[in-house]
Amino acid sequence: MAVRYLPPSLAAAQRSPSASPHLRVLVSARAGGVARAVFQRLYSGSEPEGPHTAALAGDGSLLRARIAGGQLYYQRVAAPGPGADFATWTSLGSAQQAVALAARGARVVLAYVAADGSVALRESADHGVTLGAPTTVVPSTAGAQRLALAIAPSGDLLLAYATASQVVALKRTGGVWGSPATWPHSLGSVSGLACHHGGDYDLLVTGAEAGGRAGVWTVVYGDGYRQAVGTWSPLREVQRADAGSGVSFAAPCLAAPDVYRLGFVESYSGSQPYARLQLSHLVPGIDFADNWWREPLPSDITGAQGVAMGEGPAALWLSSPNGVWLADLSAPALDVADRLLRLEMDEEPFGGALRLELADDGSLTAPDSPLRPGAEVAVHLGYLTADGPQSSPAPRFWATTVEVRDEGGRRTVLVEATSAWGLLASWRARRQFAWAPGERNVFGILSFLWARAGVPFSTVSYSPAAVDIRPAFTVHPGQTGLEAVRRLLALVPDVMLLAENFALLKYPEESEAAAYAYGEGHPVLAAVTRQSLPPANRVQVFGQAAFAEAFLWESVALAGDRLRQVHDLNISSPAQAADRALWEARRIRLATVGEEVLVPVNCAQELYDVVTVTAPSLGLAAARRRVLSIRTRYDARRGTWQQWLGLGAP
Repeated sequence: MAVRYLPPSLAAAQRSPSASPHLRVLVSARAGGVARAVFQRLYSGSEPEGPHTAALAGDGSLLRARIAGGQLYYQRVAAPGPGADFATWTSLGSAQQAVALAARGARVVLAYVAADGSVALRESADHGVTLGAPTTVVPSTAGAQRLALAIAPSGDLLLAYATASQVVALKRTGGVWGSPATWPHSLGSVSGLACHHGGDYDLLVTGAEAGGRAGVWTVVYGDGYRQAVGTWSPLREVQRADAGSGVSFAAPCLAAPDVYRLGFVESYSGSQPYARLQLSHLVPGIDFADNWWREPLPSDITGAQGVAMGEGPAALWLSSPNGVWLADLSAPALDVADRLLRLEMDEEPFGGALRLELADDGSLTAPDSPLRPGAEVAVHLGYLTADGPQSSPAPRFWATTVEVRDEGGRRTVLVEATSAWGLLASWRARRQFAWAPGERNVFGILSFLWARAGVPFSTVSYSPAAVDIRPAFTVHPGQTGLEAVRRLLALVPDVMLLAENFALLKYPEESEAAAYAYGEGHPVLAAVTRQSLPPANRVQVFGQAAFAEAFLWESVALAGDRLRQVHDLNISSPAQAADRALWEARRIRLATVGEEVLVPVNCAQELYDVVTVTAPSLGLAAARRRVLSIRTRYDARRGTWQQWLGLGAP
């Protein structure tokens, strides 16, 4: 069935031969549905690097703390922004090694390692204007070296601290501290710690394994959301570097102004050393525990101590002892539909492209315009209906080229954009990713790969194989995400389509019910039928002591033997080989377009939908077909508003 729902009045309008088109074309500074964090530096000072922290109080004030020369310094900026005073600090006494801040509403908690090695807290109930006297909560014998704090909506407080190689959670409920809870994991060293409450207590850890391999990991201390209260989740990898590579990680930070965002410092000690901030975020709609992070992106912010993160309404703050940065995350959308002269939108397996021609008075390419390479373009297809203008969202695209033309005083902007498949193709593995047999299923590996490209992944439907097959699978350094996903999909009978900013898995069963009818209420304006030879008509599958074949007999009789061989050591039985051979043969059929029909735009049409087609001139009477390509065309000057649908066997 079609994924996108249409209101009845819109469904009726698209069947009318006299309906007028209505489009929305929204351009915004987003990637995969997430606002791009473009930072403006508000402060450049001369304070020395050192341990530091920051938080935003409920009244919008920015709170900062740092340690320098054995002293703890604190700052509260009531109205942070351009021109604010970020240079005035108040000394709070002696401290060493680590400091952490947390704020929720009017409550503020400051933790630090005191001069004697104990951990002390100071608290505020007035947005950090005043801080109470220090209270010791962890003795010096505990050996705390890194600190992180989080306040739950209930008011519970978690203090997480790291020793040289262990992480410990200490929770206060109703004003009473519980017993320390040491995690069950083992690292050779812990270089940094950050914490945020997102249903559970979500922690980000940097350090190295006992064998020297450096890493960045997430771990959850349960508060009853995804993890049982008082228990620890497995340690989940975000980034790693091999032992002996000269790469290390430190100074993690976490915030969730819109989605979860993280940062950490990647340092290299080789011939061209650096210490550079790396930034990443979760894909939309995903919990911290799922660990689906976009590939960390390098920043031009440098320094071994990194930054602290703070979150405000539609804003992300970064702070170091001598710097403050602000990123506006509102990402307002600019609707350019009233400038639209021409639209060409192509949807196809493993690809897709969008081309726009826009009338321009200069404002579309002004410095503050979101229309620039990298911008997200959200197209909504619709009609003027009895209930007013209505539309349905198409898959998202991302601008790759923005071209301005002036021809005879007529200024236009041409935009070329790629689909989420293009984002996947632009991601290349920085290192090897490998899964052992039985470690993760196809669904889970697909989720990881799409997330690295910043695209959320979900399903329309899925085959049993997508969750049952747990293959040995490797993504080699330099390989694109597109190459990896194509190899992975070859293991199962499923296909993938795009909807809004999501990549969706679908199991195209031959018995699937038709979602729509063309030629019966929705006119067919033109039709083409073609016969072509498939790229292969005989499939041989070789596994571990297993072999199977499948044939497209109708093609063998016409073209002879056109062989495709598959070698896969994940196949360990004759039954698995037979399934794979049938899937390969079906995949060949699903890639063969037999007819094309021209129709008024169906605002909800999606790839791989099953439809019926009635076109008497081609001998088609309610013939079941599967949609294999969609080409949508709009031309304001010619009055064109149509779709070409490529159709194949269901």
